[in-house]
Amino acid sequence: MNPAIRNQTLGDALRRTAMRVPGKTAIICGHTQWTFAEFDALVSRFAAGLSQIGVAKGERVAVLARNSHGFAALRFALARLGAVLVPINFMLKAQEVAYILRHAGARTLATDTELTALARAAAALETEVKEFVWLPSEDPSEPSTGMHRFDDLAACQEALPEVGPGSSDLLQIVYTSGTESSPKGVMLTHDAVLWQYVSCIVDAEINAQDLTLHALPLYHCAQLDVFFGPSIYIGSTSVITAKPVPDNLLHLINKFNVTSFFAPPTVWIALLRSSAFDADRIACLVKGYYGASIMPVEVLKELTTRLPKVRLWNLYGQTEIAPLATMLGPDDQLRKPGSCGRAVLNVETRVVNDDMQDVSVGETGEIVHRSPHLMLGYFHDDEKSRAAFEGDWFHSGDLGTIDAEGFITVVDRKKDMIKSGGENVASREVEEMIYRMPQVSEVAVIGLPDPRWVEAVTAVIVLKSGQVLSEEDVMAYCSTHLAGFKSPKRVIFADTLPKNPSGKLLKRELRSSHSAPK
Repeated sequence: MNPAIRNQTLGDALRRTAMRVPGKTAIICGHTQWTFAEFDALVSRFAAGLSQIGVAKGERVAVLARNSHGFAALRFALARLGAVLVPINFMLKAQEVAYILRHAGARTLATDTELTALARAAAALETEVKEFVWLPSEDPSEPSTGMHRFDDLAACQEALPEVGPGSSDLLQIVYTSGTESSPKGVMLTHDAVLWQYVSCIVDAEINAQDLTLHALPLYHCAQLDVFFGPSIYIGSTSVITAKPVPDNLLHLINKFNVTSFFAPPTVWIALLRSSAFDADRIACLVKGYYGASIMPVEVLKELTTRLPKVRLWNLYGQTEIAPLATMLGPDDQLRKPGSCGRAVLNVETRVVNDDMQDVSVGETGEIVHRSPHLMLGYFHDDEKSRAAFEGDWFHSGDLGTIDAEGFITVVDRKKDMIKSGGENVASREVEEMIYRMPQVSEVAVIGLPDPRWVEAVTAVIVLKSGQVLSEEDVMAYCSTHLAGFKSPKRVIFADTLPKNPSGKLLKRELRSSHSAPK
């Protein structure tokens, strides 16, 4: 029997949806609207066009672009071809983008008009990139010169290669920051991502009647694989925008009668504070999702008061688990504030001590998982892959507690990750950059509570004797060398940094003593 008969890949999932609901609207983005039948056919032509320019099964193709119908088509075209998507954060600097391009070995880079300059600058930094693909944007834009145009590739009438991907083949490599200064490439297969879609559909109650607004960046696994992918899989309509600002979000929700929306707490807070906020104009919204960081309890209470029709879900996970691991549902939002809930359908989750024994109720331990969602490992990094799966469980690096009902609360990050505005920031990466300043003796970077960012990247610095440095100097230096979301929002100068007898830096003490933001 031909194994393809039993295939379940991302490309298969789209085709099956198009067969079920061919005339239903799949994608709305700017002035573009595609039915599922149109989207499916376009994806096949685009995949064939990419094949004609040399993109082959297993090849890594990077994308540096804002949300658009072009991004959506590329995602499914690569999946159908069997090529591997490498989405890149467009807020990175050229040298940071270049590292990912080199590490992934990408020879093709897709981008849009707005990010063409950054894409070209990064590709020029000793990468293997030879081919550029231009993607259309939400708003009309002119194709960039010297690139393969989306419209031309998507008009290809050649047949797709006969041998496509299998269920266990690699679908994507998503780069995520850890405690190291260099990001790690998380390898996820078709079946891992699709098992995760099933968990999302069941536990987050995603259904075919939803009309979902996708406003957070599609380079991020939360928007891409917790919401956009499951929307295509189940056959609901997706509104895509690259502008997650309150006025635009409120306008789109009202215009298209959006029923479902995901955003990190920072965006929900911005909506509530907007002068354009009018609960009556967005009464169509009935499902609200948040994640990436903990929703402040007072904001949660305000949301439930001002948007009483909206049922809320808190979704927790990480890139390595594709990314959903646990969920706190609507009935428990105010009963279990701050909790990330319990494991979703296809995940087993425990909180364990250093001996891999379950901790007692209220005791702090590391959150570990088993799941078909999980990554194969880190690309070109066997050592870190082995460490991540020590004891035959995936180690999240997050510290948490579990209560008598099995609800988990994240209390700290073992890997010392800061989540600022929904983005992961590795404190060590920022520390290493600040250490390059000759005036600095010691530095510790921590996340502190902030009304806008939820956690603000904060540098606590001890200067060398006789040296002078201002907060503005540090911020300017970091903003020159790091992406904006990684740069400190606050700088504190101190005489010493707290340490234990063995010399280990006590960041908890720093967080406690500097917990009130400016």
